[in-house]
Amino acid sequence: MKHRVLKVHNADNVIVALTDLVRGEIIAFEGQDYVLQEDIPAKHKFYMQDMQPGDAVTMYGVLVGKIQLPVTAGSRMSTENLKHAAEPYAYRNAAFEWHAPDVSRFEGHTFNGYHRADGRVGTANYWLFIPTVFCENRNLDVIREAMHNELGYAVTDKYKQFTHQLLEAHNKGETLADVDLSPSANKQNRPFKNVDGIKFLNHQGGCGGIRQDAAVLSKLLAAYADHPNVGGVTVLSLGCQNLQMQDFLADLKAHNPEFNKPLFLFEQQQSQSEEQMIAGAIRQTFEGLVEINKLERQPAPISKLSLGVKCGGSDGFSGISANPSVGYCADLLVALGGQVLLAEFPELCGVEQELVDRSVNRETAEKFMHLMKSYDRIVTNAGSSFSMNPSPGNIKDGLITDAIKSAGAAKKGGTSPVVAVLDYTEPATKPGLNLVCTPGNDVEATTGKAASGATLILFTTGLGTPTGNPVCPVIKVSTNSSLTKRMGDIIDVDCGPVIEGEKTIQQMGEQILEYCIKAASGEVIPKAVQLNQDDFIPWKRGVSL
Repeated sequence: MKHRVLKVHNADNVIVALTDLVRGEIIAFEGQDYVLQEDIPAKHKFYMQDMQPGDAVTMYGVLVGKIQLPVTAGSRMSTENLKHAAEPYAYRNAAFEWHAPDVSRFEGHTFNGYHRADGRVGTANYWLFIPTVFCENRNLDVIREAMHNELGYAVTDKYKQFTHQLLEAHNKGETLADVDLSPSANKQNRPFKNVDGIKFLNHQGGCGGIRQDAAVLSKLLAAYADHPNVGGVTVLSLGCQNLQMQDFLADLKAHNPEFNKPLFLFEQQQSQSEEQMIAGAIRQTFEGLVEINKLERQPAPISKLSLGVKCGGSDGFSGISANPSVGYCADLLVALGGQVLLAEFPELCGVEQELVDRSVNRETAEKFMHLMKSYDRIVTNAGSSFSMNPSPGNIKDGLITDAIKSAGAAKKGGTSPVVAVLDYTEPATKPGLNLVCTPGNDVEATTGKAASGATLILFTTGLGTPTGNPVCPVIKVSTNSSLTKRMGDIIDVDCGPVIEGEKTIQQMGEQILEYCIKAASGEVIPKAVQLNQDDFIPWKRGVSL
């Protein structure tokens, strides 16, 4: 490690520990000595000067909190001595000039994707099962087990074998602790080589609740049906629920008037029996799989990629290694004509002014401000606030206030102009950086990004999270190498070398883009995809951070 501490921005008045520091140590930094008043664990921060209650604390060059108790230079930032604070924001017609990165290394490169009739290009070719109401979840589970096992998409064989071995050991009176989990068997021979998976959108909506929830869910399901990574769709409906089949079909037509993928509809209350409906759904879907299997990957320019950027299980290194590395990758893609989707509005609290100033016009800026303030009002009226966004795990690993978390989280969107602001389920149509209104919640955010059209998602994590998505491959990017070693079964890219001083942000960003191109081509399979980590949670537009 080249450095033990880091000051992220020249305007900051806190210093980040890159390794564990011990009370009494003298840290020499930029010509000044700091005597540590207490242990400073890696990822945490210490103050550079004595401060009094009400004094502003700056990190990443922005206000991130106000001092609550007198602190001395060299003392550790904590939830006791610092509370969240953020600057107000407004449209001010700022002159913004973007300096795009050098993309000569990637010019002319392509990825092998699935070309759709509307000109979009998918990074995968999935068949999608959609229930219009939670009453059909059990039927989806029955179909999933039947089709996954027989067509080679199941990933649970090793656990079934493990359970079988435990049963045998128990029957023989042997010690269960001696039974080991066998390695995964080789992937089953899949008869449909050009079908990357059969996916199921189990959810808890479609009836009960309020009609507005059903209406939003309908738009969300329509967006997934029309996703460029989806080759065909089977829809199961009960019949009496709030979300009627005709509502879904109307939203699908509104989303894409030229929708032409195989679409099979089944309504249980119009069927002779459950058996008839399930057998019919399996039969027609099998026929559909035969059809979409005829589509093969073909070269496409990198500009056809739509990249969602997300962080979850964040730590004190997220805004220093993984997020800025992903942000540089995002800038590269924008410079190449691609699309980037940055969401998680509660985690943009404190950096709103920068995003307003980067907006390409007043209309875009005002839409962002409107959505942020509307969201904030909903949360405040419920007796909460954006300041309550950091989780216990975030705080334990150095993200003391929401503004600190947000300032680091925003780095993954890069530095390019904001070309559009999208409400939840609104499709992204413009190349460049798009802001998408979603909660910070990992699954709700990834669910929303995919709905807006992301064909890959880069997901940074410092603590480790298995989150994936049914239709959009999720690539896990670790902030530190110890996490990669400990949870290597879920991590795809390690940004620890940035912390260790072995790689620059730019080098790491280029490596991430190279991985994205391989993943988009099916040359590498992200861990979340290998594990069938298909998380899907619709946002009901209530209080969710």
